[in-house]
Order: sequence, then structure tokens, then C-alpha cells
Amino acid sequence: MAKNSSLNGKLVVLMGGSGFIGNYVAQALLDRGARLRIASRNPEKAFKLKPLANLGQMQFARCDATDRRSVERCIEGADAVVNLVGSFEGNLRTLMGEAPGWMAEAAQKTGAKSFVHVSAIAAEPDEDTSNDYAAAKCLGEKRVLKAFPKATILRPSILFGKDDNFLNMFAKLISALPVLPVFGPESKLQVVYVDDVAEAVARTLEDPDKYGGKTFELGGPEQLTMLEINQRIADAQRRKRTFLPVPNPISATFAAMPGTPMSSDQWDLLAQGNVVSGDLPGFEKLGIDPKPLGLFLDKWMTSYRKHGRFAERLSA
Repeated sequence: MAKNSSLNGKLVVLMGGSGFIGNYVAQALLDRGARLRIASRNPEKAFKLKPLANLGQMQFARCDATDRRSVERCIEGADAVVNLVGSFEGNLRTLMGEAPGWMAEAAQKTGAKSFVHVSAIAAEPDEDTSNDYAAAKCLGEKRVLKAFPKATILRPSILFGKDDNFLNMFAKLISALPVLPVFGPESKLQVVYVDDVAEAVARTLEDPDKYGGKTFELGGPEQLTMLEINQRIADAQRRKRTFLPVPNPISATFAAMPGTPMSSDQWDLLAQGNVVSGDLPGFEKLGIDPKPLGLFLDKWMTSYRKHGRFAERLSA
């Protein structure tokens, strides 16, 4: 694949590349022969990718995305840039609103041919919304397109993968507790496989003439409620669990309390659901057939079963 890719030998900078999605994007780009600079506050988190790269194919840079000079230094000399920075903590307006604009300006100045900004499906993609996360994401998209009009915007739904913090969080709770509360039980999510999103990043980078200046919504092939997701995880673990739907007012109060694993912004987005609008192109325009959760869940939940791989007896 590398010999046929336009990315072969090109320097691609992954901003925030040491995180969950960054690991998969890096692998998709390494397969295409790209040279990678993984820029992150903690780049050592991506050192596990070293064995996948050829000699001189990967380098690491410590970067503070809230420091414009730090951003510019990391992007200098790039042929292409991918922004993967995202968080529910800290100064969201700077981190996900202003900083993407700095990245896009630096990419334009250095002569980069393509820029991919990984945003998110937000229920209210309006800069004036009371949801700080959604407002920051909206501002980030605007700043990117203003500085780099041929940038590609990708808005994925909630990502899932073997090593994610989404499925595994619920899996641990389900394996330990016989009765569990479910927040937003009827909220619909269109969870999307992280490898499919990584492939989307690679394909849009490869062909900026075709995909530049466009926004894509990336959702999985099915819409599932939070209650359905929890039940599927329990079934894959071969466990019988009782799920208690939590009324929305109680969920909102819980999210507003300090020290809880869910912020008010996260609850607000969950309550409204996280599915593609249908108004923007998706995977089909990228030639990607997104994979369903069910394709992986049974295998991934093996380690959470009571006796792991020894939970079932094979017939003679």
C-alpha cells in the first residue's frame, strides 16, 4: 500500500497523537509509508508504536497545544497535519477552539498540502451554546477553515475499540456489580469503530483535492441506546445483570456534583444522543464500510467473563 500512497515519504504531524485515536491513525499512516511526528504533552505514551515504524520513520515532540509557539515549532516542515486534540477538562476554548486555528495557520505557513481536523458530533454545533465542549468544537472548526480553507473536518460519534475508555469502563462495572444504574438509558448512540475513523483520516489526507474543504459525519452502521449497549456487554460477558434506568433529572444532578466520572457537558451531550444528522456526507463517500460493535464485542469481553477463556467447555 505504501508504494501507491501519495503519503509515502511525506512528513505527517499528529497533534495529540499519543492518545487512543492517535495510536490507530499512526498505524494507518505508517502502513502508507508516511513519516510521522507525534506531538503531544506526553509523547512517551506513544513509544509503544516504535516497533511498527522503520528506521527514521517516526519521531516524537513534546507539545503544549495551549502554547502557540509550541504548536508552531511542532508543525514546522510538515507536508500534512492531523489534529486529534480533545478533552472535557481544562480551558476548552483555548484547547479545542483557538489552538486548532493556530495549527491550521502554521500548516498553511509551512506549505502543508492537507490538514485533517478531527472534531466530534455535537448535538448543538453552535458557538453560543451553553455546552462548553460543543462550543469549543464549533469554534475550532471555524478557526481551522478560516486559516486552511481546504482542510477536511471529520465529526465522529463516540469511538470504540479494544483498548477504549468507553466499552471498558462499562465492562468493568458490569463484571463487578449485579445491579447497575444506566444514565440516559434511551439516548441513542451511533458508536463508531476507531479503526474506521483512522482509515477515514488517512484517505482524506491522501486526496486533499477530492476531500479538502468538506465536513464528514462518521457514525457506525447502527444506532443503539445506552441500555442496549450495557445489555450487549453483559451478554458478551455471559453475565445476568439488572439495569436500573436513571431518570434524567437525577442524572443531571449527579453530573453536576464534583468528583463524579461524568461532567455536565458530557451528560448534556449524552441526553441529546450522538448520531449522524444525515445532512453531511459520511463513510460511504470515503469508500469505507463501517464495522458494527457486534463484530468484536464477544471476543473483547472474553477477559471479563468469570473464568475468561475457560468459561465454556468445548464439545468433544
